Amino acid sequence: MATKISAPKPEFSPYTSQQVIESALVIGRALDVDLIRQAQGGDEAAFTELLRPLVGPAYRLAGAMLHDPQASEDAVQEASLKAWRKVRQVKPGATMKPWFLGIVANECREMRRGRWWSVLKLAAPEPPPTPGPESSASYSDLRRAISRLTHRRRLLLVLRWYLDLPVGEIVLITGGSEDAVKSELSRAIGQLRNLLGDDER
Repeated sequence: MATKISAPKPEFSPYTSQQVIESALVIGRALDVDLIRQAQGGDEAAFTELLRPLVGPAYRLAGAMLHDPQASEDAVQEASLKAWRKVRQVKPGATMKPWFLGIVANECREMRRGRWWSVLKLAAPEPPPTPGPESSASYSDLRRAISRLTHRRRLLLVLRWYLDLPVGEIVLITGGSEDAVKSELSRAIGQLRNLLGDDER
């Protein structure tokens, strides 16, 4: 009589999905720390590896702040060069994302302060897909209202609502405290609503 072979029982991980995610994040941070150490030692390949996942958010930040594709590209490229020159300033254990986006934000501010900016004709950003007349007008009104905010308030709104960054990361990018950032965000939203109300009247 043939011996019956039982199918092996499936193995179940003793860890929850949340624990697996947290472990992956810890490993990712450890890899970033190692890459930062290599980049600080002059390894351009390590720096490129660090920068690769940050280029997309950097372009979105610059695009929302400058509303000009070419100027946004110039800002990100210049910020990348500055980041390479200053990579030794990254503190041990720090992450690259808030540090690099802070450089991009500063570069956008410097570009808007330049004398040539006042005579530059800004290219309109891409409108939402197939907008109707009413949505086009609303988009234009929103863009105009945001452009009337101070650089800091515009930056806070972009980081929070466009890049969907947590307040903790915004603090690392812009400085200050979490309470100060939350308060300034609240005032920025209030000012934006008032400006949109003024445009409708």
